[in-house]
Amino acid sequence: MSATNVTRCRGDRGQVGGIEVLPFGFLVFVAATLLIANVWGVVDAKFAVSAAAREATRAYVEADSADQAAATSQQRGHETLAAFGRADGRASVGQPVLAEPFGRCTRVTIVVSYSVPVIAVPFIGGLGNIAPVTSSHTAIVDPFRDGLHGEANC
Repeated sequence: MSATNVTRCRGDRGQVGGIEVLPFGFLVFVAATLLIANVWGVVDAKFAVSAAAREATRAYVEADSADQAAATSQQRGHETLAAFGRADGRASVGQPVLAEPFGRCTRVTIVVSYSVPVIAVPFIGGLGNIAPVTSSHTAIVDPFRDGLHGEANC
């Protein structure tokens, strides 16, 4: 063995810089994760309102009368939103929009909307308190089905 005495860990020589960047990197990671979660929340809400609009419209065009159609479409839209876990007060199923009175060949459009809460993301900020997601679906009452009065003039 050599008799030379080596001193270690004295001075700044060889010090690696950059340890202070780790907290900033972690904050960027958290911000990106929150942003991705928010985007997925909007996409998931779009799936829910699209399905609810489709089911509400289908319930309307399959009903036997105008009174039954309006009530059934509202109920079916809310049931579909509940199945997607969106049954809170932020959802609304619109009233049917008709070009003419209920009957054969009537074109029906129902709009469903849901307000998605926006997450405040560090460094980016929020886009507001809520982001509305809306979908509409249009269908025609079957001109050849039983139980409706009148003739098919489509």
